[in-house]
Amino acid sequence: MEIFEKLYDEQENVGVRFVGFTTEDVRYDFGIVHTNMFFGKPLVICMQTGRSALLDANDLQNYEYLQRVFQIHSLKEAKDLSLFFEESVPHIPASEQYD
Repeated sequence: MEIFEKLYDEQENVGVRFVGFTTEDVRYDFGIVHTNMFFGKPLVICMQTGRSALLDANDLQNYEYLQRVFQIHSLKEAKDLSLFFEESVPHIPASEQYD
């Protein structure tokens, strides 16, 4: 008896970018996985905490979300992180994400 219903099982070659940087207060190390899955949102992984999120351009403007998902201590740190991700996360209009 099979207890799991497979929803998907995809395999693809993806682009991965590893980047480490510092701000005035904090060091960051991230892996950014660009994939065709997840409506084009890249998977962003904090290499220090192991926390991850699928991010799009709209998520980058939600500083409280970034603060919560990556366990960032201050709103200023979240804003700094957002500025970095604006260069790394593609802007995909919502209408294209759900085609």
